[in-house]
Amino acid sequence: MRLYLNNMALRLTVAVAGVVVLAFTVGAYVYSRHHYEGLLAAHRASAQTQADTIRIALERMMVEKDRSLIAQMVESFAHDPSVSAVMLLNRSGKLIYSSVSPGTDVKLTRDSATCVTCHEEPPERRELSRSIETENGEVLRIVTPIINRELCHSCHNETQRINGVLIVDIKAGEMRASLNRDLLRMILISGLLALVVMAGIGAILRLGILRRLRLFETTARRIAAGDWSLRLPVSGDDSLAWLARQFNQLVDAVTGLLADLRHKSDELETIINSIDDGVIVIDRHLIVAAANDALVRRLGRERPLIVGQLASDVFAGCCPEAAAAVVLCLKDGERRTIAVEIEAPGGATRFEEIRASPILRGGSITHVVQIWRDTTERRFAEARVAEAHRLASLGMLASGFSHELNTPLGTILTCVDGIRRTLASTPLDLDYIRDSARVAQEQLVRCRAVTQQFLRMARGDPAGEDVVSLTPLTAAVVRLVEPTARERGVKLTAAPTAASPTVRAVESDVQQVLLNILMNAIQACAKGGQVELAILPGPPLCVTVKDDGRGMTPEELEHIFEPFYSQRDGGFGLGLFTSIELARRWGGAIRVTSTPGSGSLFTISFPTAPVAPRLAANGENP
Repeated sequence: MRLYLNNMALRLTVAVAGVVVLAFTVGAYVYSRHHYEGLLAAHRASAQTQADTIRIALERMMVEKDRSLIAQMVESFAHDPSVSAVMLLNRSGKLIYSSVSPGTDVKLTRDSATCVTCHEEPPERRELSRSIETENGEVLRIVTPIINRELCHSCHNETQRINGVLIVDIKAGEMRASLNRDLLRMILISGLLALVVMAGIGAILRLGILRRLRLFETTARRIAAGDWSLRLPVSGDDSLAWLARQFNQLVDAVTGLLADLRHKSDELETIINSIDDGVIVIDRHLIVAAANDALVRRLGRERPLIVGQLASDVFAGCCPEAAAAVVLCLKDGERRTIAVEIEAPGGATRFEEIRASPILRGGSITHVVQIWRDTTERRFAEARVAEAHRLASLGMLASGFSHELNTPLGTILTCVDGIRRTLASTPLDLDYIRDSARVAQEQLVRCRAVTQQFLRMARGDPAGEDVVSLTPLTAAVVRLVEPTARERGVKLTAAPTAASPTVRAVESDVQQVLLNILMNAIQACAKGGQVELAILPGPPLCVTVKDDGRGMTPEELEHIFEPFYSQRDGGFGLGLFTSIELARRWGGAIRVTSTPGSGSLFTISFPTAPVAPRLAANGENP
């Protein structure tokens, strides 16, 4: 800034000095021209007077016919230092008398170099004097015609207008040289005056302006360095004083804005740092612009190693998926949510849900904000609730399991008792014993299948995907929930089907879905209600569960598949959530229609398997 001020002072001084020199030079030139014209006019008048005097004397001497006196007079006039030459020519242009070389045979015509300048003009515009260039330099030539007067008619023809021409050349070169010397002196004096003016202007600029501007510079530097309490001293009422007052007002306004901005920034930082979720802001160049304390703790790094660093470097060791989400968000401007598993600094595993949202300004994306939410506790809680729900389901299945086993066990007991009585009697009825043993064996196989199915459901073991026959599967599920339906006074029916359609799915998943929906339907009915299960061959292949319970409102229908949303006291809200997730796993779907007070209809759709149904070992449909 100081260098700039010095350069400005130098430029101003030089510019003003140049203007002064130019003004003095132009003035000197104009004055010299005017002075030269004045001198030239004075010499012209003097020369004209001399020429008239010579003309009168010559006319008198010509009348007296004294040629010697004429020559003496011409020569005497030529002795004047200012006179270059005096010449007398006859009317034909022949030189009669000359102060330069008397008797020289000189003839001046209109085509002569010194005559053409005047004869180019018409007679009425010709001047009797003009500056011309001759062999002897620049001269002021006075041309005086000698009129043919009445006294001259004795020697000259009276028809002639003039008898000759008197030419007097006044030296103009010395006059111009003298004038040029005066002009040079004036220019030198102007230069000296310009130097004096330049020095004076420089001193005035330095003392009156630059010193005060340097104070502006010093104050601005100190304010920029952080001393916002500094102000310019204000004195006087000139433009610089007005500028100083405006500068102080500007600094006051900026100081207030900075204080308000600092206060808002502190408030915003406090608010962001008070959030338990991690917050990180990344610009379009993938540089981390800001991060709150929660995210710093999550990443286990110092803040300088996060803010100002590349996002890929910050997330490289813990979560590269977060950096990839930022890149995609900047590319297409879409919000993204990802769930990641992160190893915490202490070695423990932590689950994070990361939401990336773009920040738009002027129609373009400038930053991406990521919110990191720790879902570890929620996942554990969901797992615990799901386990509790599974145990509760197993508790409800216990009655169905006992009912399912009581029938074959009673049959087995009857067969064994009959065999024992037959063995005690004579003769032995071997056919009866053989039939009773076969029936007992079939019932034992049935008991083993039911037991294995119950154990698999109790353990939550996923079975591999296979072709599932829906008719026996739905019948088995109906038998499992029949005790609960009888206990609540609800009639449970299954519509008969002509064939046994098959689907490709996990059998235990289908059982779990049907069980959850049937139990919800039974619980939604009042005593005396009715639940009906049916298989619709499609396409698409569907299983429907219809009840005449209390039904659901449109608002309730919007949330029934959300986790932890339950309409029943003591419900966990995970049955339908789990069911729709299992249905999506095998490529199916669950749709619901319901009317308050008129019941609900659940429709479970399946993709049809392109295989024929399998036969059981005994040749019957399983």
